[in-house]
Amino acid sequence: MIQRFLSLLLPLFLLAESTQVSPIPLPTSYIQVIDIEEECDNDCLQAYLDEGKIFTFLALAKEKLECMELDDERMIYVGLLNIGSSSMTQDELRIAMILPYKLIGRYAYSTSNAVFAYLLTRNHPFVLKNFQIESEEPEEIARVLEEIKAEGFHHVIAPLTPRGANVIVESEEELNVFFPTIHSDDLNSTSENIYFGAIDYQAQIDRLTPKATSPLVIFYDKSPKGKKLYMQTKESYLDSNESFQKSSREEVYASLDEEYTPDLEPTKRRVIAYGIDRKTTNLKWHLEGNEKIQFGSFFLNTPVIKTTMILSQFTTYDTNVTNILSTQINYDPLMFSMTQKQDRDEMYIANSINVNNNTLIEANSLLSNDIVYDWINYASTVGADYFYHTITHTERTYQLPMIDNQVLYPISIVKPAGTRFEVVEQGELPQYDMNISVDETLRAPL
Repeated sequence: MIQRFLSLLLPLFLLAESTQVSPIPLPTSYIQVIDIEEECDNDCLQAYLDEGKIFTFLALAKEKLECMELDDERMIYVGLLNIGSSSMTQDELRIAMILPYKLIGRYAYSTSNAVFAYLLTRNHPFVLKNFQIESEEPEEIARVLEEIKAEGFHHVIAPLTPRGANVIVESEEELNVFFPTIHSDDLNSTSENIYFGAIDYQAQIDRLTPKATSPLVIFYDKSPKGKKLYMQTKESYLDSNESFQKSSREEVYASLDEEYTPDLEPTKRRVIAYGIDRKTTNLKWHLEGNEKIQFGSFFLNTPVIKTTMILSQFTTYDTNVTNILSTQINYDPLMFSMTQKQDRDEMYIANSINVNNNTLIEANSLLSNDIVYDWINYASTVGADYFYHTITHTERTYQLPMIDNQVLYPISIVKPAGTRFEVVEQGELPQYDMNISVDETLRAPL
């Protein structure tokens, strides 16, 4: 029922995607109980929903409900209908977004939708404005930052590349800026007003490499990101065994990139790496009759389309696989539609998208947006939630630690089994109180 109801409101969402803020605020609705018993348990509330009596349900469900499913429905309707309460502050929450459309493509739209969907569900007046930049040149970044300040914004979500983020890190001291696309390890920043939300690929690799056996066969695409993941994987694997002595590393390195030393000592770890061009579609030369990779572990640092091609050819060329390992890059439902079950039987994927909220999933789905599998959209939502918490001092939706200005994500290990990803090792984080010790630098005016 709720999906049909949401579809009727789709035109309103499409109009709301403009980068210009309308001077006319959305009307706030208030619902009052008339001639109805105010005591209503969960079964009673569910009955009103089942009968389509949405406003009666909302009138009776004024506060957060203990039943998670009912509260999810309540929050979706509250956000969509802009339901107000007598105690709700009328101060607008103001967040700006810097969007380099030419550089990040579809993410310029999807991250904006993710933040919009989040704010819509919080039942709080807000202004979300997108500021488009043509490039990440210092002059263009300086221009947009001054424009943001002139319009009275104090909090910015910026899905930039490392180049653009570095310009802001080196120059900006006033605005609170959250980068959903950047990990703190990628930039040298000690600024208290700069926050990072990208997942930690190095931590994911470190979680996976202890599962690898020798030889470790690494497939990677030849992009800068692919080459970086390859080097991180190689180093992590060679360092993951304490008995592996650094004095033997040079001999092992000599076996990289097609070279093979058959008389290597059994105690020494062997790494074989294959860089795959974007246009490569046939791996026969790498796989058919290749004895040196048999019964190895395969680490795939390749995008999902390329990964599915590699998996299918493992089967085609009778490659004996001990296991297949991959990072977040292949946590994608395309894995199920583009491979056969036997292709992925021994595959393990590291996943940091472990905390989701049904209300936010529904709101994003209405905008054809994904926060379940897309980590950049997910991280943008986490950033919006962190800013909302620091501004309003309300409890965070995403209970993820912000340590040294970097969001920490638990890392689970999942298998693409059947038609869904099954968790085989649940990710955990140290315990933190996420709702205290709010950074004073974030307590700027709304």
